[in-house]
Amino acid sequence: MEIKILGPGCPKCKRLEQVAREAAAEVGINATFTKVASMNDIMAYPIVSTPGLVINEEVKSSGRLPRKEEVIAWMKEAEA
Repeated sequence: MEIKILGPGCPKCKRLEQVAREAAAEVGINATFTKVASMNDIMAYPIVSTPGLVINEEVKSSGRLPRKEEVIAWMKEAEA
């Protein structure tokens, strides 16, 4: 599973990465994490504000910090 954190490195972006890593570990999902910090690369995705969470090239969240339970549900859905 490929997980991308979209954002310039702000505290919310770092927290989102932490939540996503915790969620993956909690459910035993082997994931590759990529930080996308370049504005040109971020703008390639249909998001208006950061942080953004992309799982297997599908935008799951943008502009907010999702709860760990939401991230776990998205990961399970992507894995199915």
